[in-house]
Amino acid sequence: MTLTITRYRYGGAKTPDWLGTGSWIIHLMFEGGETRLSAPVGDAAIMRPNSITTSKRQSPETPSSGANWRMRLANFDLVPDLGEDIGSVRWFRGLATLTLISVAALALAPDYGPIYGAQPSMPTAAEFEEARAQMIMPIAYGSDSGKRMAPTDAVIALADNPERPRIELTATLGRGDSFARVLQRSGVSGIEAANVVNMVSGVTALSDIEPGTPVDIVLGTRPSKNQPRPLESVSFRARFDLNLEINRESGGLRLSKRPITVDNTPLRIRGTVGTEGITRSAQAAGAPARAIQDYLKVISQRTSLSSIRPIDQFDIIVDYKRAETGEVKVGELLYAGMDRDGKSNIQMLKWTVGGNTQWFEASGVGESKGTLSRPVNGPVTSGFGPRRHPILGYMRMHAGLDFKAGYGQPIYAVSDGVVAFAGRNGGYGNFVRLNHSGGLASGYGHMSRIAARPGGKVRRGQIIGYIGSTGLSTGPHLHYELYRNGRAINPMSVKFTQRAQLSGSDLARFKGSLQRLKSVKAGAALTPLQTAPKKDEAPKREIDRLTLRDSQMQTGG
Repeated sequence: MTLTITRYRYGGAKTPDWLGTGSWIIHLMFEGGETRLSAPVGDAAIMRPNSITTSKRQSPETPSSGANWRMRLANFDLVPDLGEDIGSVRWFRGLATLTLISVAALALAPDYGPIYGAQPSMPTAAEFEEARAQMIMPIAYGSDSGKRMAPTDAVIALADNPERPRIELTATLGRGDSFARVLQRSGVSGIEAANVVNMVSGVTALSDIEPGTPVDIVLGTRPSKNQPRPLESVSFRARFDLNLEINRESGGLRLSKRPITVDNTPLRIRGTVGTEGITRSAQAAGAPARAIQDYLKVISQRTSLSSIRPIDQFDIIVDYKRAETGEVKVGELLYAGMDRDGKSNIQMLKWTVGGNTQWFEASGVGESKGTLSRPVNGPVTSGFGPRRHPILGYMRMHAGLDFKAGYGQPIYAVSDGVVAFAGRNGGYGNFVRLNHSGGLASGYGHMSRIAARPGGKVRRGQIIGYIGSTGLSTGPHLHYELYRNGRAINPMSVKFTQRAQLSGSDLARFKGSLQRLKSVKAGAALTPLQTAPKKDEAPKREIDRLTLRDSQMQTGG
């Protein structure tokens, strides 16, 4: 019998003592012999006599069938705790309820798959052509200029396509290009292009026109389509300090020169070396990066860079040009100096004598130090000294260096010199010998082709031949020898010193140039450029002409 306790609170009624303290009334419902007591304060199982059950069921207070049905329905547990009474009928009823609810949830779950709409039909050929005629895309991809419509009676066909009265264009002079080809590619006739070239050549050399210079060209109306357009005007910058304009006047071309004011004051930068070194200090002072590199190379020939103190002062002078139009042209390093304890410790000026440019001291003595350059771009495969000859098979003195290189690779002169011999020379094959200053000479063997002539002068880095395998050779390479006073020496151990002494008029001009450079104040080239006032030019636009006319009327001018 199960005892279920339901508590009801009465307003002020007194409960019997056998129910316990408090104002609660407990109704007991008996089902069977075992009674289970359920209450908020706890659960208890008690046994009641069957007589009580019988008397209770036979009590005249038994509810009606309708009330009994509702009470049973209210007490029917659809969702029992599956953690209790595992394996009982009540537990299996709860499991069945859970299974039913889960199946219903899965059956009613929505579908997350794609929703397919109606697929548009492919356009017909006519529809595609109509859409293509109106779409915006490159003509190369099949676009038309618009929808084509049949002409009406109001449309009169033109006998000929009209041309633009004039064409204005800008051409650029490329590297290795000629001024005449630029004009002809732009539509100028060959006769007029030659005429323009002759006019420009009479003012300045065509080589002075730098690559990348824009050339503004205006072409007029031509009498017929089978003839080139006449040239109306050409304008460009011929030099850094000169603009040229060629205009058609009275049926002919006339050249006009428009000089540009240019300030040639050199750029002088002075400063203290400091703890950060010359490079950073010179950059902070405004020196160009290329000038700083050249400055360090020149100074390193006179003193060790590690011996320069933080309190020493550097002095850099660079070729510098400013045009009134705002352009700036930075040139090469002209002067490199180092001041120590208030005195000029190093003064080096770049000077050219007899076509050879080098650095000279303030006293007029020029000196350059260094090592000979490599004759070819390749590694050394055989050094100087005794070795077993790869062809003859016995020990023999190897009086030079062998450089590995590909067939036909260029061979360069290691220093300035004169070609003493160029031709076939026994086991050397095609051989070239150069005489240098200071009793030095160099030889180059096994060439495939010689690019120097006996008696000719060559400069350092000039091509004198090409890699080959002539003579006693097992493959393409360069055999390089160096001689001092006619005897072969190890090329890897030679450092050279070249000296030159200025005298007479050359020394006077050298000292004058040095004095002028040192008289330039630091930063003088950065001051505002003073330009001469120009005459007022007539306005070119109509609105400017009307504005000028109104201002003159108001001022009474």
